Amino acid sequence: MKDIYQVRLFKQKGFERKKCPKCGRLFWTSDPGRSTCGDTPCDEYSFIGNPPTKRKYTLAEMERTFLKFFEKHGHKIIKRYPVVSRWRDDIFLTIASIADFQPWVTSGLVPPPANPLVVSQPSIRLKDIDNVGRSGRHLTLFFMGGHHAFNSRRQRIYWTDETVELCHQFLTDELGIKPGEISYVQDVWEGGGNAGEDFEVVVRGLEVATLVFMHYAGEGGKYRPLPLKIVDTGYGMERLTWLSQGSPSSYEAVFSPMIEHLSQLAGVTMPPAELLQENSRLAGLIDIEGGRELRQLRLKVAERMKMDVEEVDRLLSPLESIYAISDHLRCLAFMFGDGITPSNVREGYLSRLVLRRTLDLVRKLGIQKPLSELMSFCLGTLYGQFPELKERSGYILEVVELEEQRYREAIVRGTRLVERLAAELCARGEPLPPEKLTEFYDSHGLRPEIVKEVASKFGVRVEIPEDFDIKVAKSHSKSRHVPEQIIPVPMEKLKGLPPTKMLFYEDQYLREFTAKVLRVVDNFAILDRTAFYPEGGGQPSDVGVLESDGMRAEVQSVLKGGDLILHQFKGSVLRPGQRVVGKIDWSRRRALMAHHTGTHIILGAARRVLGSHVWQQGAQKGTEHSRLDISHHK
Repeated sequence: MKDIYQVRLFKQKGFERKKCPKCGRLFWTSDPGRSTCGDTPCDEYSFIGNPPTKRKYTLAEMERTFLKFFEKHGHKIIKRYPVVSRWRDDIFLTIASIADFQPWVTSGLVPPPANPLVVSQPSIRLKDIDNVGRSGRHLTLFFMGGHHAFNSRRQRIYWTDETVELCHQFLTDELGIKPGEISYVQDVWEGGGNAGEDFEVVVRGLEVATLVFMHYAGEGGKYRPLPLKIVDTGYGMERLTWLSQGSPSSYEAVFSPMIEHLSQLAGVTMPPAELLQENSRLAGLIDIEGGRELRQLRLKVAERMKMDVEEVDRLLSPLESIYAISDHLRCLAFMFGDGITPSNVREGYLSRLVLRRTLDLVRKLGIQKPLSELMSFCLGTLYGQFPELKERSGYILEVVELEEQRYREAIVRGTRLVERLAAELCARGEPLPPEKLTEFYDSHGLRPEIVKEVASKFGVRVEIPEDFDIKVAKSHSKSRHVPEQIIPVPMEKLKGLPPTKMLFYEDQYLREFTAKVLRVVDNFAILDRTAFYPEGGGQPSDVGVLESDGMRAEVQSVLKGGDLILHQFKGSVLRPGQRVVGKIDWSRRRALMAHHTGTHIILGAARRVLGSHVWQQGAQKGTEHSRLDISHHK
């Protein structure tokens, strides 16, 4: 079997494969003197104050350069997708460029919008939200540049050799990075139910891209071949911008106007550049997951700078809050701009988490301006690159203003509850149980910092976990929809059956059809083709009959299991190989179709009257009446 990591470029350019003595991973380099992989924590950042590119780029310039390079090499530029992944069942927010195409394109069910294509996709990940501002590199929203190719048995676009060559050419010829500066670290990636071998592309300690050769479905090492072989790449636009500027952190490279504005409002003076540079270099070596790692970072910075650790903390803490606010405001601009409505569930919950965290950081800095005013400034820095945000600015600012007012009201209501509990704990001499912080936030919208302030007045000790928001975000980032319907037939009894041909997609007015019974399991029949629509998406299934030579079986419900349609029946016994005529209960189907269309009409009307932020959040159709749930902020 061919070693997938043996690519043409490495042979042509004299790359060597080595094993890193620190992390043990294999990597490729054209620098004969390199012994380590070049990635952190094996190597420090060496680009800060000394960028390796031929010039400095802004984020907008880097994005434009990336897209145009791949367009020049045969890729079609496609528009970004929304940051809320309404087409996915398993996630709420768009976490990567490949998420745009999962599961419909990657499974082979739907053709890609272009092949090959390139996109700069705003992606949101909240799993490191507590580290934003501290590490120099973590962001809640970041732009992932992805060039993707979808190879099938009938059409080969490109695979490993061309992918690495394109990446290398972009970094060297376009950005001017010397080939010896680039390391290609071997690894395996999985996500969104897909997996494949990959290269992590590292320059002077900073991972700037990941090149994934996706050809498996599954996770946890349990893989099966995909029908397509997909080139899935992710280039960090902010990281490449940071690399080109050599600034102390990625925040200065991306949010400079916002940082300057917030610093003036908060009366914060920028610490010496040397301190910021050392903090980012050392943060790259420490995976900050909580207070212990942050304390360790502070001690190391103080030691290297020959400063008192309290002085280091005094200088850096306010700036870290400013960095985080800058990041969070941009994240919220895209969340609300793409139609997320703050709420207590799903993506609405996650947007409210980011917004209320931002409010607490603003309060901590003593900034007196309303958050809507800060958001207005943030939007002004984005309009040139994202004109769609200007079109939606009215809604964005209205939501921010309304949510700030709601948070003030939540504080007033929740404070009384905290005071009551704190008085009881004080009388018993007990600290606040950690789980109460989550309960106060989930049930009453009260941030842990507010709970601590109120409880401390009663002498009650409150310990806020450093990763509080990470844990809360993780617990609310599960599947968007109700889990798939449980099929009351063991899947092993359905093995070997071909996919059911779904005639209702070809002709939704088909009332009668002929089919062959392929298998009968208990009182479920699987046919080779069917016009019976299965239950799903809030719509009940069709009912009707299956007839054959005087025999009649009543179809009571229809379920979908994978690519099979199962017909639950009673009455005559059906046998494999039997030819049947299926007849739909048309009066029921007609009513369901009308109500289905009605929900679309109502949704369209709601979007016209209330605004383009309105989306369907749930529906239940019936023959007599139906229900439609929509998102709206008031």
